[in-house]
Parts: sequence; structure tokens; C-alpha cells
Amino acid sequence: MEKLRRVLSGQDDEEQGLTSQVLDASSLSFNTRLKWFAICFVCGICFSIMGTALLWVPGGIKLFAVFYTLGNLAALASTCFLMGPMKQLKKMFETTRLLATVIMLLCLVFTLCAALWWHKKGLALLFCILQFLSMTWYSLSYIPYARDAVIKCCSSLLS
Repeated sequence: MEKLRRVLSGQDDEEQGLTSQVLDASSLSFNTRLKWFAICFVCGICFSIMGTALLWVPGGIKLFAVFYTLGNLAALASTCFLMGPMKQLKKMFETTRLLATVIMLLCLVFTLCAALWWHKKGLALLFCILQFLSMTWYSLSYIPYARDAVIKCCSSLLS
């Protein structure tokens, strides 16, 4: 709460503005980075949708797992164009995101293993669901107090 007060009052000197963070991220121009972010993100969405559509094709669980995982990787990589790859990696492995990042990366790998090598359709589908949930939880970590709001919502629904 204290950090939010500092940011709102303009006293937060440890954080730069979004524009200056983006401009410091790489040698690419802002427009170029924004274009490649959009291209990567849209490709990620398209891969995920294609994978979901291929799920209904007979024997399409392998294609589903591959395309859905590629979609998530492309969406995750898209932010590297905004922040830069090293800053992205540092943020991914901060203590607030560490558990979500590790679970997300493990689910990406286990999805492919279950579909391509273990030939377990149910397990591949389970890992895809876990992949989605961990990616969502990871993404929520970038929005202040979003995780707390989700936890409160879920706990009120369950009680």
C-alpha cells in the first residue's frame, strides 16, 4: 500500500515512466518494438486458436499441444520486444513471479512431453489447462493488486 501511495504522489524515484523504460530496453526504435510486440502477440493468439481448433480433429491432441504451447511461448516472447530480453528474464524470476514462472515453464515442457513422447492425451490436456492457469497467474502479477482481487473473489465464491 505504501508503494502505491508513493507512486500516486509522484515520490517513487526507483521506477521510471513506461516510455523511458521501453526506450531503454533496446536499440530498436519504439515503433519497431511496438510492431514486433503486436506481431508476436497476434501470432501467439493465432497459434493458440489453431491448436484449439485442431483438438477436435481425430488424433489432433499432438498438434493441439504443439500449437497451444507455441502460442503461449510467442505471447510470452512478445514482451521481450517491449522490455528487452534480459529485463524480461529478470522480471520473470523476481520473487513475486518465481513460482508462477517455474510452474508455467514446467507445464510448457510437460505438455509437449505428454503429447509427443508419453502419448497420454488426458495428461496433455491437463497440462494445457495448467499452462493456461499459470500463464494467467503470471500475467496478473504485472497488474498491481490483481492477484489479491482474484483470491478475494474466489474465496468469496467458495464461502
